[in-house]
Amino acid sequence: MGHGTYEHIAVSESGFIATIEVRRGPNNFIDTDMVAEIADALDEYDRTPAVRAIVLCAEGKHFCAGADFGSRGPDGVMRTAKRGRHLYKEAQRLWKSGKPIVAAVHGAAVGAGVGLAVMADFRVTCPEARFSVNFTRLGYHPGFGLTATLPRLIGMQQASLLMYTGRRISGEEALKIGLADYCVPFDQVRAKATELATEIAQSGPQAIVATRETLRRGLADAVASATEREYEEQNWLRDTEDFREGIKAMAERRLPDFKAR
Repeated sequence: MGHGTYEHIAVSESGFIATIEVRRGPNNFIDTDMVAEIADALDEYDRTPAVRAIVLCAEGKHFCAGADFGSRGPDGVMRTAKRGRHLYKEAQRLWKSGKPIVAAVHGAAVGAGVGLAVMADFRVTCPEARFSVNFTRLGYHPGFGLTATLPRLIGMQQASLLMYTGRRISGEEALKIGLADYCVPFDQVRAKATELATEIAQSGPQAIVATRETLRRGLADAVASATEREYEEQNWLRDTEDFREGIKAMAERRLPDFKAR
Protein backbone atom coordinates (compact mmCIF):
# COMPACT_ATOMS: atom_id res chain seq x y z
CA MET A 1 0.00 0.00 0.00
CA GLY A 2 1.27 3.46 -0.82
CA HIS A 3 0.37 4.69 2.65
CA GLY A 4 2.75 7.62 2.59
CA THR A 5 1.49 8.98 -0.69
CA TYR A 6 -1.67 10.66 0.57
CA GLU A 7 -1.89 14.23 1.77
CA HIS A 8 -5.62 14.63 2.49
CA ILE A 9 -6.59 11.14 3.65
CA ALA A 10 -5.17 8.31 5.75
CA VAL A 11 -5.69 4.64 4.92
CA SER A 12 -5.35 1.54 7.08
CA GLU A 13 -6.33 -2.12 6.94
CA SER A 14 -7.45 -4.49 9.67
CA GLY A 15 -8.51 -8.01 8.74
CA PHE A 16 -10.74 -7.76 5.66
CA ILE A 17 -11.67 -4.13 6.35
CA ALA A 18 -9.93 -1.04 4.99
CA THR A 19 -10.55 2.38 6.49
CA ILE A 20 -10.24 5.61 4.52
CA GLU A 21 -10.20 8.62 6.83
CA VAL A 22 -10.51 12.13 5.45
CA ARG A 23 -7.95 14.27 7.27
CA ARG A 24 -8.91 17.85 6.64
CA GLY A 25 -10.57 18.61 9.97
CA PRO A 26 -12.40 20.22 11.53
CA ASN A 27 -14.62 20.80 8.47
CA ASN A 28 -13.11 18.37 5.94
CA PHE A 29 -14.04 20.68 3.08
CA ILE A 30 -14.19 18.82 -0.21
CA ASP A 31 -11.86 19.61 -3.07
CA THR A 32 -10.44 18.05 -6.23
CA ASP A 33 -7.26 16.72 -4.62
CA MET A 34 -9.07 15.13 -1.67
CA VAL A 35 -11.64 13.42 -3.90
CA ALA A 36 -8.89 12.24 -6.26
CA GLU A 37 -7.07 10.67 -3.31
CA ILE A 38 -10.21 8.84 -2.15
CA ALA A 39 -10.67 7.57 -5.73
CA ASP A 40 -7.00 6.49 -5.85
CA ALA A 41 -7.40 4.58 -2.56
CA LEU A 42 -10.57 2.87 -3.83
CA ASP A 43 -8.74 1.88 -7.03
CA GLU A 44 -5.92 0.47 -4.92
CA TYR A 45 -8.35 -1.56 -2.81
CA ASP A 46 -10.02 -2.94 -5.94
CA ARG A 47 -6.64 -4.50 -6.69
CA THR A 48 -6.21 -5.82 -3.12
CA PRO A 49 -8.00 -9.18 -2.67
CA ALA A 50 -7.47 -9.11 1.12
CA VAL A 51 -9.76 -6.05 1.39
CA ARG A 52 -13.44 -6.96 1.18
CA ALA A 53 -15.21 -3.87 2.51
CA ILE A 54 -14.31 -0.25 3.18
CA VAL A 55 -15.20 2.23 5.91
CA LEU A 56 -15.17 5.89 4.84
CA CYS A 57 -14.89 8.27 7.78
CA ALA A 58 -13.47 11.66 8.70
CA GLU A 59 -11.51 13.28 11.49
CA GLY A 60 -12.53 16.47 13.28
CA LYS A 61 -15.90 17.97 14.01
CA HIS A 62 -17.72 17.28 10.74
CA PHE A 63 -17.91 14.46 8.23
CA CYS A 64 -17.71 16.93 5.33
CA ALA A 65 -18.95 20.52 5.28
CA GLY A 66 -19.05 20.59 1.47
CA ALA A 67 -17.09 22.97 -0.72
CA ASP A 68 -15.19 25.90 0.74
CA PHE A 69 -16.41 28.55 -1.68
CA GLY A 70 -13.97 31.05 -0.23
CA SER A 71 -10.94 29.37 -1.77
CA ARG A 72 -12.22 28.41 -5.22
CA GLY A 73 -11.33 29.89 -8.56
CA PRO A 74 -14.07 31.17 -10.88
CA ASP A 75 -14.24 27.80 -12.67
CA GLY A 76 -15.00 25.99 -9.42
CA VAL A 77 -11.55 24.41 -9.18
CA MET A 78 -9.70 25.05 -5.94
CA ARG A 79 -6.92 27.57 -6.49
CA THR A 80 -4.57 25.29 -4.58
CA ALA A 81 -5.46 22.14 -6.59
CA LYS A 82 -2.50 20.10 -7.79
CA ARG A 83 -4.68 18.20 -10.23
CA GLY A 84 -6.08 20.33 -13.00
CA ARG A 85 -9.18 18.25 -13.60
CA HIS A 86 -12.54 19.54 -12.46
CA LEU A 87 -13.83 18.24 -9.13
CA TYR A 88 -16.67 16.36 -10.85
CA LYS A 89 -14.28 14.53 -13.19
CA GLU A 90 -12.49 13.15 -10.13
CA ALA A 91 -15.82 12.55 -8.36
CA GLN A 92 -17.09 10.40 -11.24
CA ARG A 93 -14.24 7.95 -10.51
CA LEU A 94 -15.72 7.16 -7.07
CA TRP A 95 -18.68 5.35 -8.62
CA LYS A 96 -16.44 3.14 -10.74
CA SER A 97 -14.94 1.33 -7.73
CA GLY A 98 -16.07 -2.22 -7.02
CA LYS A 99 -16.12 -2.89 -3.29
CA PRO A 100 -18.82 -2.04 -0.74
CA ILE A 101 -18.34 1.17 1.25
CA VAL A 102 -19.88 2.09 4.61
CA ALA A 103 -19.77 5.80 5.46
CA ALA A 104 -19.46 6.84 9.12
CA VAL A 105 -21.22 10.22 9.19
CA HIS A 106 -20.78 12.27 12.37
CA GLY A 107 -21.22 16.04 12.62
CA ALA A 108 -22.33 17.82 9.46
CA ALA A 109 -22.64 16.50 5.94
CA VAL A 110 -23.39 19.56 3.82
CA GLY A 111 -23.77 20.02 0.07
CA ALA A 112 -21.12 17.94 -1.70
CA GLY A 113 -20.53 16.30 1.71
CA VAL A 114 -23.96 14.69 1.38
CA GLY A 115 -22.90 13.67 -2.14
CA LEU A 116 -19.84 11.93 -0.71
CA ALA A 117 -21.91 10.15 1.97
CA VAL A 118 -24.50 9.04 -0.59
CA MET A 119 -21.76 7.63 -2.85
CA ALA A 120 -21.21 4.93 -0.22
CA ASP A 121 -23.42 1.83 -0.10
CA PHE A 122 -24.52 2.43 3.50
CA ARG A 123 -24.44 5.25 6.05
CA VAL A 124 -24.11 5.04 9.82
CA THR A 125 -24.87 8.29 11.64
CA CYS A 126 -25.78 9.74 15.06
CA PRO A 127 -28.51 12.04 16.42
CA GLU A 128 -26.08 15.00 16.48
CA ALA A 129 -25.32 14.73 12.76
CA ARG A 130 -26.77 17.31 10.39
CA PHE A 131 -27.47 16.66 6.72
CA SER A 132 -28.16 19.59 4.41
CA VAL A 133 -28.39 19.65 0.62
CA ASN A 134 -28.00 23.40 0.82
CA PHE A 135 -27.15 24.42 -2.76
CA THR A 136 -30.37 26.29 -3.60
CA ARG A 137 -30.04 28.26 -0.36
CA LEU A 138 -26.83 29.62 -1.91
CA GLY A 139 -28.62 30.44 -5.16
CA TYR A 140 -26.76 27.48 -6.67
CA HIS A 141 -27.57 24.19 -8.42
CA PRO A 142 -27.07 20.86 -6.58
CA GLY A 143 -23.92 19.01 -7.57
CA PHE A 144 -21.60 16.08 -6.90
CA GLY A 145 -24.02 13.76 -8.71
CA LEU A 146 -26.75 14.28 -6.10
CA THR A 147 -29.46 14.88 -8.73
CA ALA A 148 -28.91 11.23 -9.78
CA THR A 149 -27.96 9.57 -6.49
CA LEU A 150 -30.31 11.14 -3.94
CA PRO A 151 -33.63 10.34 -5.69
CA ARG A 152 -32.37 6.79 -6.21
CA LEU A 153 -31.69 6.47 -2.48
CA ILE A 154 -34.62 8.25 -0.81
CA GLY A 155 -37.11 8.70 -3.68
CA MET A 156 -37.81 11.69 -5.90
CA GLN A 157 -40.24 13.30 -3.45
CA GLN A 158 -37.93 13.42 -0.41
CA ALA A 159 -34.96 14.36 -2.60
CA SER A 160 -36.93 17.25 -4.11
CA LEU A 161 -37.97 18.41 -0.64
CA LEU A 162 -34.37 18.45 0.63
CA MET A 163 -33.08 20.14 -2.53
CA TYR A 164 -35.76 22.85 -2.81
CA THR A 165 -35.64 23.82 0.87
CA GLY A 166 -31.95 23.22 1.67
CA ARG A 167 -33.19 22.38 5.18
CA ARG A 168 -30.98 20.69 7.78
CA ILE A 169 -32.11 17.35 9.10
CA SER A 170 -30.81 15.38 12.07
CA GLY A 171 -29.37 11.87 12.08
CA GLU A 172 -32.72 10.54 13.37
CA GLU A 173 -34.64 12.09 10.51
CA ALA A 174 -32.01 10.88 8.03
CA LEU A 175 -32.65 7.36 9.35
CA LYS A 176 -36.41 7.82 9.03
CA ILE A 177 -36.27 8.82 5.35
CA GLY A 178 -33.66 6.22 4.39
CA LEU A 179 -30.78 8.65 3.98
CA ALA A 180 -29.00 6.74 6.78
CA ASP A 181 -29.18 3.03 7.64
CA TYR A 182 -28.23 3.23 11.33
CA CYS A 183 -28.38 6.01 13.90
CA VAL A 184 -26.25 5.23 16.96
CA PRO A 185 -24.72 7.28 19.80
CA PHE A 186 -22.03 9.72 18.61
CA ASP A 187 -19.08 7.78 20.03
CA GLN A 188 -20.23 4.53 18.40
CA VAL A 189 -20.58 5.70 14.79
CA ARG A 190 -17.24 4.45 13.54
CA ALA A 191 -17.45 1.16 15.49
CA LYS A 192 -20.93 0.47 14.06
CA ALA A 193 -19.72 1.24 10.53
CA THR A 194 -16.82 -1.18 11.03
CA GLU A 195 -19.20 -3.80 12.44
CA LEU A 196 -21.44 -3.52 9.36
CA ALA A 197 -18.43 -3.66 7.02
CA THR A 198 -17.25 -6.79 8.88
CA GLU A 199 -20.66 -8.44 8.50
CA ILE A 200 -20.59 -7.70 4.75
CA ALA A 201 -17.04 -9.09 4.54
CA GLN A 202 -18.32 -12.41 5.88
CA SER A 203 -20.25 -12.95 2.63
CA GLY A 204 -18.47 -14.36 -0.41
CA PRO A 205 -16.16 -11.58 -1.67
CA GLN A 206 -16.60 -12.40 -5.38
CA ALA A 207 -20.35 -12.74 -4.90
CA ILE A 208 -20.51 -9.36 -3.14
CA VAL A 209 -18.63 -7.54 -5.91
CA ALA A 210 -20.82 -9.23 -8.55
CA THR A 211 -24.06 -8.45 -6.67
CA ARG A 212 -23.01 -4.86 -6.10
CA GLU A 213 -22.21 -4.48 -9.78
CA THR A 214 -25.68 -5.76 -10.71
CA LEU A 215 -27.46 -3.52 -8.19
CA ARG A 216 -25.44 -0.43 -9.14
CA ARG A 217 -25.53 -1.15 -12.87
CA GLY A 218 -25.75 2.08 -14.82
CA LEU A 219 -25.18 4.21 -11.71
CA ALA A 220 -21.69 5.41 -12.71
CA ASP A 221 -23.03 6.46 -16.13
CA ALA A 222 -26.04 8.16 -14.55
CA VAL A 223 -23.73 10.08 -12.20
CA ALA A 224 -21.46 11.06 -15.11
CA SER A 225 -24.34 12.55 -17.10
CA ALA A 226 -25.84 14.15 -13.98
CA THR A 227 -22.57 15.89 -13.10
CA GLU A 228 -22.23 17.23 -16.67
CA ARG A 229 -25.70 18.75 -16.38
CA GLU A 230 -25.07 20.00 -12.82
CA TYR A 231 -21.86 21.68 -13.92
CA GLU A 232 -23.57 23.46 -16.85
CA GLU A 233 -26.22 24.87 -14.54
CA GLN A 234 -23.72 25.79 -11.83
CA ASN A 235 -21.62 27.54 -14.43
CA TRP A 236 -24.12 30.30 -15.21
CA LEU A 237 -25.55 30.47 -11.68
CA ARG A 238 -22.03 31.11 -10.34
CA ASP A 239 -22.07 34.46 -12.17
CA THR A 240 -25.39 35.66 -10.73
CA GLU A 241 -25.91 38.31 -8.06
CA ASP A 242 -28.02 35.78 -6.17
CA PHE A 243 -25.11 33.35 -5.82
CA ARG A 244 -22.89 36.10 -4.40
CA GLU A 245 -25.68 37.02 -1.99
CA GLY A 246 -26.17 33.34 -1.04
CA ILE A 247 -22.49 32.94 -0.15
CA LYS A 248 -22.50 36.23 1.77
CA ALA A 249 -25.67 35.29 3.68
CA MET A 250 -24.19 31.92 4.62
CA ALA A 251 -21.03 33.58 5.91
CA GLU A 252 -23.16 36.05 7.91
CA ARG A 253 -25.53 33.28 9.11
CA ARG A 254 -28.69 35.01 7.90
CA LEU A 255 -31.46 34.36 5.39
CA PRO A 256 -30.42 35.46 1.90
CA ASP A 257 -32.22 38.35 0.17
CA PHE A 258 -32.49 36.99 -3.38
CA LYS A 259 -33.41 39.19 -6.36
CA ALA A 260 -33.72 36.53 -9.11
CA ARG A 261 -30.79 38.00 -11.03
